[in-house]
Amino acid sequence: MTPLETALQDFQQHMDDPAFQSKFYDLFLNANFFVPTMEDLPEAGTQPPAEGHVMPLVIEAEGNDYLMLFDSEERLRNWAQAEVSFVEVPGHVLAEISDPPLHWALNVGSEHSKQFPPEEIAWLRGVVERCNARSAKQEE
Repeated sequence: MTPLETALQDFQQHMDDPAFQSKFYDLFLNANFFVPTMEDLPEAGTQPPAEGHVMPLVIEAEGNDYLMLFDSEERLRNWAQAEVSFVEVPGHVLAEISDPPLHWALNVGSEHSKQFPPEEIAWLRGVVERCNARSAKQEE
């Protein structure tokens, strides 16, 4: 198991213990994730991504849009069951750029998967914003 998987398992087993929650979210925000992208041209009527930008694969399930996240390239390939294009993105960047009503799905198809609803993502974005503000204040 990866350190993130271990922290997730501990967090899920000890939901009421802030220490386990803190450890999981700290590891999540500081980890790099493999995000599948759409390599093909966009659908008719949509604009292609700007040069240097990618279009992440978003999957609709049960009326919600999910950004798929994997903590290893191997896990991504096992899920896709084929070669797939991807970008590697830090967790704190995902929190900064994700907007509601987007959900996240972490390590789908593995024993240690997790869904993040928009409220949880917004909370993580707030954590990142507070950390960035503290860092900027210390640099002054």
